[in-house]
Amino acid sequence: MTETSSPVPSALQAAWGLREKPTKGPKPTLSADRIVAAALDIARAEGYPAVSMPRLANELSTSAMALYRHVANKDELVLLMMEAAAGEPPAPKAPGETWRAAVERWAYAMVDLYREHPWLPHVPVAAPPATPRQLAWMEIGLRALAETDLTEKEKLSLLMMINGYIRYDSLIRGQMIDAARAGGQPVEASFAQFSALMRHLVQADRFPMLRQAIDGGAMDQPDDPASDLVFGLARILDGIAVFVEARTGRDAATR
Repeated sequence: MTETSSPVPSALQAAWGLREKPTKGPKPTLSADRIVAAALDIARAEGYPAVSMPRLANELSTSAMALYRHVANKDELVLLMMEAAAGEPPAPKAPGETWRAAVERWAYAMVDLYREHPWLPHVPVAAPPATPRQLAWMEIGLRALAETDLTEKEKLSLLMMINGYIRYDSLIRGQMIDAARAGGQPVEASFAQFSALMRHLVQADRFPMLRQAIDGGAMDQPDDPASDLVFGLARILDGIAVFVEARTGRDAATR
């Protein structure tokens, strides 16, 4: 099937390996894999905004036109970067493992993925997951929920909700770290300054509940990112457990 007749968009053809590769002539010194690897190095070191075709050309000591022979455009490059970064999903639900334990394991594998590639949450979401590894992650998530009585649409919606929470948490914490570094100080010092500012600005007559939170020490120090994430994810899973239980009429968390 040729590229022009394929129902698969051009960028996805590259991710799925559907493009024909030349079989004759000398082996090229440049390849899509090498370009993607260089882009990943830049993203890890300097963040997603630093990735551009001109920057890559300079990094690889070549021209932008040479890059376009292997990667059609920036959108295709980013899709290939995301596919490479996704890696392999966690193992599927094991016999005897509860749906909650399997979903939790799936979620924390995703947390590790975002921590390994902190640039990922900065990539604009232009379309649902559609590359092989992205779909492999969704497959494992769906297997975790397979024995529940949820509809297929509900299963997908719940997985997307969990992914959205983890992505947002990773994005916000990354932005806080970047802002603190830009100011030349650690996150703890930046947070202490914010806490002092809030104590000065927030008065009980106007913001009684917020003042109560401040006086209770809620803003005295930054939360441990790990414990904060654990707390939020556990509450999401609690909600899902109630939802699943309502469908089964029994304690689904121990199913």
